[in-house]
Amino acid sequence: MTLISKRVVLHFPGFEPLDGRAHRARYERSAKQSAAVWDCGVTIGEPKCMSDSTSFKVTSIADGWETNSHIHVFDHNALVERLGAGSRAWQILAGFWAALQVIGYGGMAGYFKYAWRFGLFFIFPFLMMILGFSLSATIAVIPVGMELPAPHLFWSVGLASCFFVFAFLPFAERFYTLHLFADWRMAVALARMSHSEFNEWLDRCAVAARAALSESADEYVISSHSMGSSVAAHVIGRLLEEQPDVFSDKRVVFATLGSALLQCALLRPAKLLRSRVGLIARCENVCWLDVQCLTDAIHFYKVPVVAVCGHRDLRPAKMVFIRVKQMLTVEHYRKIKKDFLRVHRQYVLGSDLRAPFDFTLLTAGPRSALVLAKAGYSKMPGF
Repeated sequence: MTLISKRVVLHFPGFEPLDGRAHRARYERSAKQSAAVWDCGVTIGEPKCMSDSTSFKVTSIADGWETNSHIHVFDHNALVERLGAGSRAWQILAGFWAALQVIGYGGMAGYFKYAWRFGLFFIFPFLMMILGFSLSATIAVIPVGMELPAPHLFWSVGLASCFFVFAFLPFAERFYTLHLFADWRMAVALARMSHSEFNEWLDRCAVAARAALSESADEYVISSHSMGSSVAAHVIGRLLEEQPDVFSDKRVVFATLGSALLQCALLRPAKLLRSRVGLIARCENVCWLDVQCLTDAIHFYKVPVVAVCGHRDLRPAKMVFIRVKQMLTVEHYRKIKKDFLRVHRQYVLGSDLRAPFDFTLLTAGPRSALVLAKAGYSKMPGF
């Protein structure tokens, strides 16, 4: 397979409180870790920050080859911050409203139908908060159970409030509860497409993506992680709506990593998102790789996303299965395996060992990303 000398990457990260500079810094750490594993050099350029994307250049080099990648990160940190703003009471109310919408739109039923672990992921933060309400209510009614006079409710209600605010909420935040509440609010927004701020942001991303794709390159990689897959599908689908030949004469790999695209697409109002999934699947110049991992609970393992979105007659995404356990040392894996969010992030982090999947090689390596769909990077010649 021909070596890649120039690559353009459009990366759509997951729902994390990181801006473009933070994503670039994490990429640098991960790239240097992977470069040490694969015995090659890597240089990360300074970030160029635009209003809706951050770009930087990466040069990887070893004996016999040099690859230059221009990476464009379309982070949505501004939206994450906005969804996390306001009082805790407001965030809790808005989160439960989002949950009711997901249930009403058929999302929860779809999650348990196709990926029961993702269904558990959906209900987890809300059950956690209900547990907090229940414990606080139990404390508040202690005087009633002890048949004490009504004035005793003043101290019990105060104690219950203090328990909830100063004890339970800090404990719940160890499991990112309010952050997950905001995640579901964004899922509803991307499904309904009725939030002007989200729609305008997607419009700006589409403009920036079109400009990035105008650069000449041997290969174009569109990578997305978790919630970012829904964002990527909206943006790339819109480009195909406006310009069906936008990928003509281009070799494009659309790599969805731990994709939660169905988090939004299974909601009944997500007709536009499902339509754009069909446009991507129909495009002959795009090779769609759906990278999945059994130990990652926050995605739809072995679920044919194109078919579930209503396009059973179209070419399905090529499923590529990886194992986090193969990427990390025994000690490292033992430390993270019980942290489901940390395992979910491993798709875009550096590896301790040479493994069939490596995010740095996908976005900055000398071989085409299509290698991943065949033998994987562990069998790449020249390393």
